[in-house]
This record gives sequence, C-alpha cells and structure tokens, in this order.
Amino acid sequence: MPIALVLVWLVLGGLAGPFAGKLSEVSENDNAAFLPESAESTEVAKIQEAFSPETVAVVIVWESDGPISAEGRAAVADQLDAVAQVDGIEGPASPPVPSEDGDALVGYVQVAASYEGEIETVVDDVRASVEEVDGATPYVTGPGGFAADIGSAFGGIDGLLLGVALVVVLVILLIVYRSPLLPFAVLLTSVLGLGLAAFVVYRLADAGVLDLNGQSQGIMSILVVGAATDYALLLVARYREELRVHEDRFTAMRVAWRRALRPVLASGSTVILGLLCLLLSDLTSNRSLGPVAALGIAAAMLSALTFLPAALVLLGRVAFWPFRPHVGTAKPEESGVWGKVAALVKRRPRRLWVGATLGLAVAAAFAPTFQASGVSQSDLFLGEVEAVQGQEALVRHFPGGSGSPAVVVAPEDDLDEVVRVVQGTDGVASAAPTTDDATGSSPTGDAPPKVVDGRVVVEVTLEDAADSHAAEETVRTLRSELHDLGDQVLVGGSTAQQVDGNDVAERDRTVIIPVVLVVILLILVVLLRSVLAPVLLVATTVLSFFSTLGVAALVFDHVFGWPGADPSVPLYAFVFLVALGIDYNIFLMTRVREESMRRGTREGILHGLVVTGGVITSAGVVLAATFSALAVIPILFLAQIAFLVAFGVLLDTLLVRSLLVPALSYDIGSRIWWPSGLQRRR
Repeated sequence: MPIALVLVWLVLGGLAGPFAGKLSEVSENDNAAFLPESAESTEVAKIQEAFSPETVAVVIVWESDGPISAEGRAAVADQLDAVAQVDGIEGPASPPVPSEDGDALVGYVQVAASYEGEIETVVDDVRASVEEVDGATPYVTGPGGFAADIGSAFGGIDGLLLGVALVVVLVILLIVYRSPLLPFAVLLTSVLGLGLAAFVVYRLADAGVLDLNGQSQGIMSILVVGAATDYALLLVARYREELRVHEDRFTAMRVAWRRALRPVLASGSTVILGLLCLLLSDLTSNRSLGPVAALGIAAAMLSALTFLPAALVLLGRVAFWPFRPHVGTAKPEESGVWGKVAALVKRRPRRLWVGATLGLAVAAAFAPTFQASGVSQSDLFLGEVEAVQGQEALVRHFPGGSGSPAVVVAPEDDLDEVVRVVQGTDGVASAAPTTDDATGSSPTGDAPPKVVDGRVVVEVTLEDAADSHAAEETVRTLRSELHDLGDQVLVGGSTAQQVDGNDVAERDRTVIIPVVLVVILLILVVLLRSVLAPVLLVATTVLSFFSTLGVAALVFDHVFGWPGADPSVPLYAFVFLVALGIDYNIFLMTRVREESMRRGTREGILHGLVVTGGVITSAGVVLAATFSALAVIPILFLAQIAFLVAFGVLLDTLLVRSLLVPALSYDIGSRIWWPSGLQRRR
C-alpha cells in the first residue's frame, strides 16, 4: 500500500506538475474585469461598447530639455505611423500633440481588445518602434503601458517566486531536522501538493469556472508550500514520538497518523472555510482568491496525509539519519528550551499573559493609523518602470489625465447641460462629446456628437494623473453634480474604475471580517467542545492581528516610506493571519486537550506546550519565510502582504501561542474547558 501511494503521487506529480508553470496563461490582471456588474464604471463600459470597439489606450510621450524642432515633430509623426502598423494596434495613430512649452509631444494608439496575443507583446513592439528624436526621449505609458508593466512584474510568479520559496523552506528544514533525507521528503510533499492544486485551478480557470489573477496565483503557491510543510512538520513530529514507543515503524505511523489527522483536518478546514468567506466579496479579484487558495489548502492536506506517511514508512528510521529515534530513547523536548518555557509559565502565568497582552495592546493602538484608502497605479511598482516614468513626463507637460479620460454617458437631450457642468468642475481640463469622425471627439464642437440609443458619450480630460487621489476626488465630484441631472447620467473610465474598486473593497472588509470570525469560532467550539477556550483563542488572535497592523503602519510609513495600501490589504492580512494564527492554536490546544484527559488540565497545558513548542515554532518560521518570498515580485500589494503575514505569523507563533495562550489557560485552569465535562478534571 505505501509503495502504491508513492507511485500514484509520483505519476500524478509528473502529469500535473507542469501546470504550475502554465497558470499565467489563464491569469487575468485587468482591474476593470474584477468590478461587480452593478458598479457605475462597469455600466459605462458596457454602454461604450456600442459607440466604439473596445480598446486599451497606449500613450507615447516624447520629452526634451528644450523645444522640439519642426523636423523632430515630423519624425515623431513618422514613428507614430509606424506604431500604427504594429500587430494588435487598432486604427490609425493620433497626430502628435505638442505641449504648451514645446518641450514634449504626445501621441495615442489603441490596442484592440479582441487581440489574441498578450498586451505585453504589443507594448514591447511599440517600445521597439519608437526612438529618441531631436534630443527627446520617448516613454510608452497610459493604460496599455501600465497593463504591460504589471503583466511583466507578475511574470516572475511562475519561476522566481516558487524557486525562492522552495529554497528558503529547504534551508529551514535542513536546520530543523539536521538530516539530509527528511527535508527532501517534506519538500517533495509540498511540490506534489502544489502540482495537484495548479492542475485543478488551471482546468477550472481555463473552463471559465473561476477567475485567476497574478495575486491569487502567487498567494496560492505560497500557501500550498507553507501549509503542506506545516502539516508535514506536525506529522513528522508525531511519527518521531511514536518511533520512541513502538519498534514497528508501521505501527508507529498508524498511531501518529491517527493522532495527527484531527488537528490537520481541523486546521485545514478552518483555513479553507475562512478563505471561502471571500466569496462574499463583490470584487471578482477577492472572490476568486477564496476557491483558488482553498483548493491549494485541500491539495496540501491531501499530500501531507497520504504521500508523506507512505514515504516515511518506506524510509523508516533512516529518514531521521543521523539522529534516528529508537524505542526508549530520551525525549529531547522535555530537557530543551520548551521545558524551560513551560516551567516559566508554571511559575508566573498571570504576569506573563498580562505583560504579553499589554505589549500587544500598545502595538495595536497604532492600527488606526494604517492607511488603506488606495494607492495610485504609479505607486504599485517597487522600482522604476517605463509606464510610471512616462506618466510623470506626461504630467510635467500635459493635463495629467491625457490618454485616460473620464467618460460621461448621458441622454442626448442633456448633452449641453452635462458639458456645462463638467467644464465648470474643478480638476477638469477639457470635455468634448464623441463624434463620428476619425478624431473621435470634437473639442471645438463643430462636429455633431455620435448618438446611440438616445445616448451620447463625453470624454473628460482631467488635470491630474488619471490614477491619482486628486483625479479620484474629481470623479467623485463629477458624479455628485451630474447625478443631480438624472440617474441616466453616469461617470466611468479608468479613474472611476479605481474609485469603484476602492469603495467595494472597503465594503468587503466590513462584511467579510465578522463572518470569518464567526466561522472560525464555531469550528473551534466543535473541535474543543468548549465555549470559553475558543472565545479566548479567537480574541488573542484578533489582538495579534491588530498589533501586526499597528506595527505595519509604523514600518510602512517611517521605514519603507510607502504611500499607503490598497483597501484589500487589511482584508487579505486578516483572513490569512486569523485563519493561520488559529492553526497554531489548534495544533497546541488539541494536544493540550488530549494531554488534559490523561494528566489534568494544568499539567496537560504544560506538557502540550513542551511537545508542540518546537514543531509549531518551526512551522511558523517556515510559513513566515514562504510568505516573505512574495516580496521578490516588485508589486507593492504583494510586498505589503508579505510583511504583514510574515511578521504576524512570527508574532503569533513566538509570543501569542508560546506565552500568552498557555499562560492564560494555565491561570484559568480547568475552567478553560467550560461548559465541557473536562472542566472538572484538575
């Protein structure tokens, strides 16, 4: 049976493994695609399709230190004509438009939405088609440029991210086990789990059953590697314990597997149900992460509970070489650091848990200063990219919203009033209705507006960069003033999509966080057959989360100098930290309950802490290290998630689970199991 299991997994790994490198093929990183159907900007985008083919604008800026000559302008016009011939470009390029100071020129082309290739390829070809003219440096930016650079940034998810995570885990496992064989068995468990998860997610995404983006893809990879390793660490620890009791390795594994099964299933189920709460989100990007990551956790559990036990039984005690456990050998846990920690908990439980709580509360006091109202698209990148450089050049010489206009849809009869209101709004540089001629809009108003189904479209160029907070405020003002004209007047465009995305993300936080807490609390009540213990475990984990958020607020602002965070960052951090933080409490308290039934509650707490301390701490370090690997992808969102989860997991592992929870439980005593009958056991 063990041989058959190993062979099945190896064959499955060979078939499914390559799909881990193919997920980018079914990944979508367009922010507009993730907004709910009810969002105003989504309604505008649908109406726009009737006015013109769906396209993505690419903006090309030439910037010089002085005025660009007539010959330079002619050369730029020739380059724009050449750009229009690039495969994937829809229609002719616009003529070059000079800035008022004469130091810059700007031109526009459109990438056809129906283009079957990658937008990165089109933008790369555009960049290859433009060159310096008369001392003016070209930059390719706009929505198309940003989309291409975001896609390139996520390009490292398939290889670099996974490679870094696996190397980091391997190094930690070599240190933990001090064995040349066991770490590779554990690592292979993670790789096989990831291959299975990638195969299932690829098939579902390719069939349109679920949506996948770069963020979900990266987080799933990290979760599978981290979770599978954590579950493996727990099983290996129980197996090593039983090898000191049972001579027969098969008997030892049966006992170890049976005793590890409950906490692993409880832990994995908690994380899965917590992640599935994201299905309540109105943002497709958030909603897609739930099932994607949940499938990853399920695959991690399956590989840890089937492949690894079979592999360990086949290896036997050789897996632990050169420190093989034998029947009757001493248990190093009881004489090591965790024996000393348990002794400290026994001597000063109240001082420990009160001190730890006060320290966490001080850090949590800074949580309200965490800025999560959204960041501009230019701030998404950690490092310089051409789209950002081009946007900065555009703002220096032209209205910041050039190439990314806000879009107003209105009834034809309201056109004049709409234009009057729009042009009178602070933050608007110009506004003109879309026409039937080749220029698309008529700033002078000498061409009739294009009318479809009694509606007209007005393109609004904003003074500020389309992805800036100032532009968002202008869009909010436009909506406020134009909605007074009637509910048929709608405001969309890229800036409006950003506004709608932030608003929906803030709504998601309010709805999902309480649901996650209730779900996890109910699971703990069923698992521990107690009410008081689950309430205290959830409360300490929530306190740990807010402490992490408070520390992150200080570090992001004063150390990294980051401009803020996306509204989804606290939600993701909460789901991961609460679900994963409860994981370690589950590992601890299920063992404590098991020991309490034999030794009494207080002795059970101390023994449970001693025997689980090393494995849970190792698991926390592994998970923190794997999430830290997200920082190799130069995207602000992922770097912030990497810090929040890594720091939060370490805080929870080293302080909350090691000192606060055991000391608080010890101080309360058997009443911790209220209303279970176990509370009567001293």
